[in-house]
Amino acid sequence: MKSTGIVRKVDELGRIVLPIEMRRTLDIAEKDALEIYVDGESIILRKYQAACVFCDSTKNIVSFKGRNVCADCIAKLSEKK
Repeated sequence: MKSTGIVRKVDELGRIVLPIEMRRTLDIAEKDALEIYVDGESIILRKYQAACVFCDSTKNIVSFKGRNVCADCIAKLSEKK
């Protein structure tokens, strides 16, 4: 993990502010969703990208009944056996 040297305090509501330079570098805009992961004692924030429930692809995603499915998996599912 790479240290940025940036330190921020958590406010009374549990929020922190990501510096504008970091948001620009990581292409994070207002209202973008971030995923939160825990790795031991570390908290990892990652920009959310919808992924296929079958293959984890993030390309050509379609939402079907609340689930994300990619075009390739849709084609495979629709093939006759």
